[in-house]
Amino acid sequence: MISDKNLARIAGFCYLLVIATGLFSEVFVRQALRVPNDALATAHNIQANEMLFRWGFVADLFNFVVGIPTILILYHFFKKSNKIILQIALAFVIIQTAIIAVNLLNQITPLLLLGNDTYLTTFQPNQLATLSLLSLNIQAQGYGVGLVFFGFYCILIGYVIFKTNAIPKIIGIGYAVAGLCYLISNFTMFLSKGFANPLFIYLAIPILLGELSLCLWLLIKGIDTTKLEK
Repeated sequence: MISDKNLARIAGFCYLLVIATGLFSEVFVRQALRVPNDALATAHNIQANEMLFRWGFVADLFNFVVGIPTILILYHFFKKSNKIILQIALAFVIIQTAIIAVNLLNQITPLLLLGNDTYLTTFQPNQLATLSLLSLNIQAQGYGVGLVFFGFYCILIGYVIFKTNAIPKIIGIGYAVAGLCYLISNFTMFLSKGFANPLFIYLAIPILLGELSLCLWLLIKGIDTTKLEK
């Protein structure tokens, strides 16, 4: 049997991997290679860094796999005192995972379009580049849709943490704030002309701090299970 402390550490370690792989695929792959409104430059970057682009895709897949233990372990610990809220949160995160996982097809599409298959010769290079950038733009919007559901998940989990006292209340508040920032960021993007998101650079910091604080607390301190029975 795995002790509660080690179980919490497993959740924290898996969450750390989720954060690391998510940052890698988003910041060092998608944002690094995508050039807004320049399809040819984006296509050139992808072709010149094809292996990096593939690693970004694999990192996202790995992200979903290692994220599952974190979600289920948190559910395991808190379900006794907040089962309904935890079930709603679990439903939100399942929807989020399904949306973003399917949306990865848009992320890998540029590799198919920019390949050397003979059937692609019916298209001009600039047409293939345009379709590739369009695919990445669709991926970005699909990713945002998934993060809306994850934002609600964070708010609910933050509330549960705040109410149970098994983890410091400030971490619960920070996690709920991270969820609220996800909602503000993505709804701003959906409602802005050209899907601009000027608030993201300001909201990214509380999002990272909120998620990282929970991750590190689980990894280092664990969960005070004696307070879960109260």
